[in-house]
Amino acid sequence: MTKRDMVVRIAEETGLIQQDVHTVVQKALDMIVESLANGKNVELRNFGVFQLKERKQRIGRNPNRPEQVVAIPSCRIVKFKPGKVMKERVSG
Repeated sequence: MTKRDMVVRIAEETGLIQQDVHTVVQKALDMIVESLANGKNVELRNFGVFQLKERKQRIGRNPNRPEQVVAIPSCRIVKFKPGKVMKERVSG
């Protein structure tokens, strides 16, 4: 499902204008990204939690030249942990 599919479906089920639904969906996604960029986790009850994790700097190797060592810098990544309701519906 794409964001467009989601907007169309919500508009059909609620009777709202697609442009208004798109604005709300986009604003919600923007707020999630903004919170994560500010270092805050985002918890949506019964859906899941978006968490920031810090990956430490590590040493990697070039697969084409195993003797060549490459430093991989530390970075922040986003992890998603599904909520109880989502786990039950998806597995079930």
